[in-house]
Amino acid sequence: MADKARLPLAPFLVPCVVLAVVFAAALGEVLGYSFRTFIPGSLDVGGFTLENFARIGKPIYARVLRDTFWLSFLTALFTLLLSYPVAFAIVRARRPWLRGLLIVLAITPMFTGEIVRTYSWMLVLGTNGFVNALLGGLGLIAAPIQFMYRSIGVVIALVQFSMPVMIVILATALTHIDVDYEKAAANLGAPPSRVFLAVTLPLSVPGIVSGFIVIFAWTMSAFSTPQLIGGGKVLMISNMVYLQGLSSFNFPFAAVLSLVALVAALGTLSLAAPLTKAIERRAALH
Repeated sequence: MADKARLPLAPFLVPCVVLAVVFAAALGEVLGYSFRTFIPGSLDVGGFTLENFARIGKPIYARVLRDTFWLSFLTALFTLLLSYPVAFAIVRARRPWLRGLLIVLAITPMFTGEIVRTYSWMLVLGTNGFVNALLGGLGLIAAPIQFMYRSIGVVIALVQFSMPVMIVILATALTHIDVDYEKAAANLGAPPSRVFLAVTLPLSVPGIVSGFIVIFAWTMSAFSTPQLIGGGKVLMISNMVYLQGLSSFNFPFAAVLSLVALVAALGTLSLAAPLTKAIERRAALH
C-alpha cells in the first residue's frame, strides 16, 4: 500500500531533463565555435582550426587565467574567515529572535541585484567614498587609499557577495555537529578555546572544504564586479570573454575561454567530495 501511494518520479524529472538537454545543446554550440576560424571584420566564422586553443598559452591570456585563480582563491579564503563566526553565532544562538535576526542580516544581500551592489561598493570604495572619508576623519590616513581599479577593491566586493552562500553552507555543517562531543570535552577539563579547536573546528571541516570550493568556483565566473570596480585594469576570465566576444567579435576564441572557465570550475567542484572524504578519513585515524 505504501508503494502504491508514492507519487510517480518521472513527471518531476521532466523539467530537469529538458533543462539538461538545452544546456547540453548550448555547450555543444560553444564547443563547435571553439574549433572555427575567426574572420576579422565579419560575424561569420571559417573552417576547422586548433589555433584558438594555442592562443591560450600567450602571456596576456595566461596572466588573466592566473589572476582569475588568485582572486578566486583570495575571495574564498577571506569569505571563509569572515563567514565562520557568523555561521557559528547563528547555530549556537540561544535566543530564537537573535538567531532569526542574524539569519535575516546574513541572507539579505542575496535579495539585492549584483549591479546595484557593485555600484554601491563603487561609492563606498571611491577616492571620496565612505571608507576613505571614515579613515581620514579618524586621522588614520593622510591621503585617500586607492581601492578602485585594483585587486583589493574587487576582492572586498566579491567577499561581500559570497558571504551569504558561505554562511549557509557553514551553518548547515555546524548544525550537524553533535553538541555532546563538545560537552564531553568540556567535562574532561578542556577550556572553551580548546573545545573549539579540538572538537568543533575539525568536525566542521567538511563544510569548510565545501564552502571554500563552491565560492572559489563561483567567483571564477564573476563579471560585473571586476568589470566595474576593476575598471578594465583588473581582468578575470569572464571579462576577457566579453572583450573577445562583444568587443572584437572573436566568438571562436571567446568560446575557448568560456570552455576553459567551465572546465576549471567543474574540475574544482569535483574535488569537494574526494577532499572531504580524505579529511574525514584522516580525522578518524587520529
